Amino acid sequence: MRTTSSLLFALCLTVVLGCSDDTQQSTGGGNEGGDSAAGGENSGAGGQGNGAGPMGGNGSGGAPPGMCDSGPLAAPLPGCAPTPPASTGDVHQDCVDRINQFRWECQCLPPLARWMDAETCTNEQSADDQATNSPHGNFPACGENAQNTCPNWGSEDQIITGCLQAMWDEGPGEPFSEHGHYINMSSTQYSKVACGFSTSNQGVWSNQNFAP
Repeated sequence: MRTTSSLLFALCLTVVLGCSDDTQQSTGGGNEGGDSAAGGENSGAGGQGNGAGPMGGNGSGGAPPGMCDSGPLAAPLPGCAPTPPASTGDVHQDCVDRINQFRWECQCLPPLARWMDAETCTNEQSADDQATNSPHGNFPACGENAQNTCPNWGSEDQIITGCLQAMWDEGPGEPFSEHGHYINMSSTQYSKVACGFSTSNQGVWSNQNFAP
């Protein structure tokens, strides 16, 4: 497991919402995604702030049986941290499944489709961003409308179990720079998501691209 002294959480939405990056000190594996829950500077629609840590949040599992019968919840269940589903052996599918697990078990939101047509592009985009250490440096090269990034984590599994949990834990609220990852993950404006991965001696980098 890698040890790193800084975590960069970064995300990009449409030009209306802009981009933002978050940085945090940590002793865990490197983490990056979108904006994070701990606040920080804002510049225009984007900004910088301290991010959530690499570990999954402490909290309950998903919605109890019957809770979703009336449709989506107005807000996510507090402290929702469901146990990740068993791996399918395909990290791209595991990433989509984990995002959909948060959407359904934590807020009764419908699932996003796996955007397979954009996966090769998102893999390449993740590699290009990793090579220059520039989250969202190639946004929106794959036709995405929104993007979350997990830069240089210790492993693909840590991204699935840790980074995505940290992003969801940002929860709803303002400013966007502190809650943008969750906003992307829970948005009903998007119908599909492509997860990309790149591995180097720096760690594992993943972009998650969202589109209508």
